[in-house]
Amino acid sequence: MEQDGVSVHGSAAGRRYPIRIGARSALLLRLAFGVTAERAHVLLDDDVLVARFGWWELRVPVEDIVSWRIEGPWRWVTAVGVRRSLRDGDVTFAGSPRGGVRLDFRDPVRWTVFNVPALYVGVDDLEGLAIELSAIGVPGEDARQR
Repeated sequence: MEQDGVSVHGSAAGRRYPIRIGARSALLLRLAFGVTAERAHVLLDDDVLVARFGWWELRVPVEDIVSWRIEGPWRWVTAVGVRRSLRDGDVTFAGSPRGGVRLDFRDPVRWTVFNVPALYVGVDDLEGLAIELSAIGVPGEDARQR
């Protein structure tokens, strides 16, 4: 939920996690993918997770998320933007190379013409999203802590 451009966490509509947009990436992301601060976030409630990144959106029922994993940081050139891995088919929505939360799905989720087995989201509050997912029963780990 958003009020006057500021995210409100813990509302009845679910929690909103803005995707971090790096200052050096902002113009490129806006032109190439339609990304603005208002159109770059993850919404999570008890039933569905909605990841929005500019013109792109991926929805997945929470019951289909089998695990999460915090990873990163990455190289800018391989992280920023809307990315799809040719090897594994996972998708990334990221606005900075700082890192992200990987969400693995029970069954691949249909996104545009692809079946996506996992999604990386470069949210600003990596730990907060991980804690929220754990609270609703999705297991995971922080790979940066190993």
